[in-house]
Amino acid sequence: MKNALVAKILYEIADLLEMQGVQFKPRAYRRAARTVESLPQPIEEVRGEDKLDELPGVGVNIAKKIAEIIETGSLKYFEELKESTPIDFESLLSVEGLGPKTVQLLYKKLGIKSLDDLELAAKQHKIRTIKGLGPKIEENILDNIDLARRKKERTLLAFALTTSETIRDRLKISITTDQSEGEVEVAGSVRRMRDSIGDIDILATSNHPNRLADFFTSMSDVHKILEKGETKCSILLNDDLQVDLRLVKPESFGSALMYFTGSKDHNIALRNIAIKKGYKLNEYGLYKNTTQIAGRTETEVYKKLGMDYIPPELRENRGEIESATTHTLPNLIQYDAIIGDLHVHTTWSDGTQSIEEMVQAASKMGYAYVAITDHYSTMMIARGLTERQLRNEMTEIDKISRKFKDIKILKGAELDISSDGSLKVEKKILKELDVVVASVHGTFKQTKREMTNRIVSAMESGYVNIIGHPTSRKIDEKRPSEIDMEELFEASKRTKTYLEINSTPQRLDLNDDNVKMAVQAGCKLAIDTDAHNAQYFKNVRLGIGTARRGWAEQKDIINAQPLELLERDLRR
Repeated sequence: MKNALVAKILYEIADLLEMQGVQFKPRAYRRAARTVESLPQPIEEVRGEDKLDELPGVGVNIAKKIAEIIETGSLKYFEELKESTPIDFESLLSVEGLGPKTVQLLYKKLGIKSLDDLELAAKQHKIRTIKGLGPKIEENILDNIDLARRKKERTLLAFALTTSETIRDRLKISITTDQSEGEVEVAGSVRRMRDSIGDIDILATSNHPNRLADFFTSMSDVHKILEKGETKCSILLNDDLQVDLRLVKPESFGSALMYFTGSKDHNIALRNIAIKKGYKLNEYGLYKNTTQIAGRTETEVYKKLGMDYIPPELRENRGEIESATTHTLPNLIQYDAIIGDLHVHTTWSDGTQSIEEMVQAASKMGYAYVAITDHYSTMMIARGLTERQLRNEMTEIDKISRKFKDIKILKGAELDISSDGSLKVEKKILKELDVVVASVHGTFKQTKREMTNRIVSAMESGYVNIIGHPTSRKIDEKRPSEIDMEELFEASKRTKTYLEINSTPQRLDLNDDNVKMAVQAGCKLAIDTDAHNAQYFKNVRLGIGTARRGWAEQKDIINAQPLELLERDLRR
């Protein structure tokens, strides 16, 4: 429940320390923050097992600070750091392209403390007068201030999903413990698996609704009660995330779940169809005159409207209603369909766990195969391996493979795509690898033509199997690179290079819109986690949710196929 709060504080400590010129510590705090934000379970559970200092990148000292945040919702050390820095650094650092040192420089030269100060200085062209900044940085600031403000209002799906499911399960237990009867389900954009959300919606029925409302509003992590009534309760959690609980009657549960799941455009389209059929549709049910004819389940409402059941991930009014009416909805990939991960890092590059530990975790996921794809680069990107180091890693993989009979370890590497599209590596070793992932890791401000040519050139090299996180986006933080997607999809098919849906919470790249276009274009995709420790493997469901939002079926995903078919697909 406090994962987002803990990660946020750790990241901000790292930024403050970097602004003060402290060496090494910022990296340690960021590493710990990345681990916490990728945990598939509440951080409180890890603390309850007394295993905080066993998390990757979390030593004894940081574990103590995490425990304090969990207990009190704050951290004395962090508050002292903030007092020594009179700047709204959290907001300023959310502007793409601004780092701690630049924020410190802006404060020193122009007295900038907030986003409003920053925007005013940029509009008055004061930033370009500072040595080392200039007009381009000033323009970038103006372009990204709105994105920075939006970031403060949104929560990543990964955090929202963990929080909403934890609360849902608590409510279910409360109903059982109270010897009541009822149902509880997560609704809203979380249920639709949107990449970021504004708040959480939960729907419930209970024959003792007042007791359920009392339980909901008295949970230990409730910071503030915004509303408490017979049909709706709203709370703010300690991390300022709003959660709304709707209490409905059993006979209206399906129609209410449909209504509060949304999207708004989907709901409007359904209501218009209902009107044409002589019905009225709202959160209480589907009515013919004053008689309710459906509402207990979503399925019966859709059926009465002449449609097949529409999975929540598709409910964006992007053609799903027409497909449901003509019985042509896609057979969406299921959440248990992935049987291997093709993008995984270990301590050989910038991961935090060994090859054997990562393979063991993949085996526990039930995977049939896993590709070890540590960074390989003569430019030493992310502690990239040299040819000699990669060969040594391949030898170790051979040794470890003898210990695992139920999972195939594929030898791979992740390459950096240079600004001109070249790979700048010894290509003879690439022929010996099972999987080659190539990704853009820098020089993001190229034109649409330059970036498109850059990625297509890598695809045409004859060595690359998968393009990792193709648009390089970070949700509500960094805009995607401008790419001619149609040309990218055509090159993907022509070169038999697959495009990745990267399941990292901040990426989900390709996004759902691009997934849908890729599927329609006939491209094949890979759903990977880009795992840097074993905890990251559980993020695969975020990637699957994104694939489902993009209308992807199992046949569209190469690592939802058996090993023999995968190896055929990867063969160049």
